[in-house]
Amino acid sequence: MFAKAFRVKSNTAIKGSDRRKLRADVTTAFPTLGTDQVSELVPGKEELNIVKLYAYKGDAVTVYVSGGNPILFELEKNLYPTVYTLWSYPDLLPTFTTWPLVLEKLVGGADLMLPGLVMPPAGLPQVQKGDLCAISLVGNRAPVAIGVAAMSTAEMLTSGLKGRGFSVLHTYQDHLWRSGNKSSPPSIAPLALDSADLSEEKGSVQVDSTLQGDMRHMILEGEEENGEAHQACEEKSLSEAPEDTSTGGLNQDSTDSKTLQEQMDELLQQCFLHALKCRVKKADLPLLTSTFLGSHMFSCCPEGRQLDIKKSSYKKLSKFLQQMQQEQIIQVKELSKGVESIVAVDWKHPRKGSFLEGSEVRTIIINYAKKNDLVDADNKNLVKLDPILCDCILEKNEQHTVMKLPWDSLLTRCLEKLQPAYQVTFPGQEPIVKKGKICPIDITLAQRASNKKVTVVRNLEAYGLDPYSVAAILQQRCQASTTVTSAPGAKDSLQVQIQGNQVHHLGWLLLEEYQLPRKHIQGLEKAPKPGKKK
Repeated sequence: MFAKAFRVKSNTAIKGSDRRKLRADVTTAFPTLGTDQVSELVPGKEELNIVKLYAYKGDAVTVYVSGGNPILFELEKNLYPTVYTLWSYPDLLPTFTTWPLVLEKLVGGADLMLPGLVMPPAGLPQVQKGDLCAISLVGNRAPVAIGVAAMSTAEMLTSGLKGRGFSVLHTYQDHLWRSGNKSSPPSIAPLALDSADLSEEKGSVQVDSTLQGDMRHMILEGEEENGEAHQACEEKSLSEAPEDTSTGGLNQDSTDSKTLQEQMDELLQQCFLHALKCRVKKADLPLLTSTFLGSHMFSCCPEGRQLDIKKSSYKKLSKFLQQMQQEQIIQVKELSKGVESIVAVDWKHPRKGSFLEGSEVRTIIINYAKKNDLVDADNKNLVKLDPILCDCILEKNEQHTVMKLPWDSLLTRCLEKLQPAYQVTFPGQEPIVKKGKICPIDITLAQRASNKKVTVVRNLEAYGLDPYSVAAILQQRCQASTTVTSAPGAKDSLQVQIQGNQVHHLGWLLLEEYQLPRKHIQGLEKAPKPGKKK
């Protein structure tokens, strides 16, 4: 509601009668507040203003401002607390927890989806559809948003935590928050949990090394009429790759972290693309979809694996082929009633933009080399370079001099040609994939003009951490001043600065509480040695 700037209609001091009415309304709307708490929230003598405004979508809203901060707002005769009020009364509303990375989406005007919820050990709070709720972040009970439940707790659990959970009305960092003193959320410890439950609730950030690129384009693209290439695609198992082949440190067990359904989806697409490249010719079209599956896709399944469409997310071949048609790889038509055929194939479809893990690149390269008889007959450690591989990996001055490459060199060169990317996964959320290399959280010490040391930490946002929240937590724990400023030389990135050498406190927060992998944090060695002054 306040994701964009609003227009103020009027701003007037509250009358005595309106002040008394507001107190009565607060007591009715929030019965858990005691008399003293209501008096604190709506003071008897301190300045209290009524601001009438129009939200960017045209909603007429009445805001009550005390001490320069908006404390309540009224919409369609319903009274809502702001985050400033909830920081003083964190138990005023039933509170649901989400991950720091989600806050950015909420501030931008998004609703909170159920997959983003963190399931606490004691279970979700019990609410009914339409109930007003608070939303906090993992590790801090201070609410950062309020919203209305789109369904009851029972319905949330029945849905498997899928779908829209809350219609968000107001958030920390939105324009209503900005109309106040712009303070950060206080650090309020989560309700007491035993250590095992606490670590489970916090979860961890899993950063996978993923490769994005044109490998499918470079390896799979070829002349559609190249009959020799089709004949060369004789069935051989991937398991025939030489055992002493170096894979350049690639993880061969990356599928272990994927669900069986995800693995089957990948196998389905692999067999589909392999069948089009190595089995189907232009002269075979139109081709019955049932024939394509039975005679071509099944025979392209790697040895030791079984293609079962029912175990994929598509469940039916027709649904999968519809998806491939939407991606403009093939065209499917019903040439006779109830019988579908593939009538066209875009043989030069680029197949770019997909993300590949290192092990997938290895599989594609080895598969291509073996299917096209490129493994040197005299030395299994060498791969002969055909025109496609030459174009992919060789420099211009190598085109006529390099005829073979060792396996490790071939794989390394292919990986170097791809654009790097990374994937950050939070429990309960879809993985977030971004291009480029992920920068580690950078901790440095700096000397200011006053000869005092300060601790500076950058790149928190890449790991789903809100710099303002981190600053608030460190300010309380270190009992030192903190500031959040723009990071020099980095667009749209913030840095947190804490007075003194606070690397020890920062390391504990990142490693123990947020469970970040140590390899993605640099500067931890700058912590003060025992017995030395900070």
